Amino acid sequence: MPNSAKILLIEDEKMLSSMYSTKFTKEGYNLVAAYDGEEGLAKAKTEKPDLILLDIIMPKLDGFVVLKALKEDSSLKDIPVILLTNLGQDEDIKKGKELGANDYFIKANHTPAEVVEKARAVLEKK
Repeated sequence: MPNSAKILLIEDEKMLSSMYSTKFTKEGYNLVAAYDGEEGLAKAKTEKPDLILLDIIMPKLDGFVVLKALKEDSSLKDIPVILLTNLGQDEDIKKGKELGANDYFIKANHTPAEVVEKARAVLEKK
């Protein structure tokens, strides 16, 4: 069943970005990629995605700065955000949730298929 929801992936690791992009596209999603926080924020404003997958450790602006900016922008604040990161510390998870992230994935612990499933679940709740 094709799903044309638009997903913005903000991930600086090209290999990971490509892997997620392939998986989401295969599942019928329209995936837009950005490779740093600044580009991600700009694309969030122009693309108005249905969901944002956001890495935390990135050049220019880190994911926490991007998340805070998204939630402070009235036209973007309602877009669900799933943090994708390798930071697994409780304080990072807590900070992400406090800043408004809908969910949190440790990249090393989850396959792209699991990330697609989580994205689908979040989109269905919208």
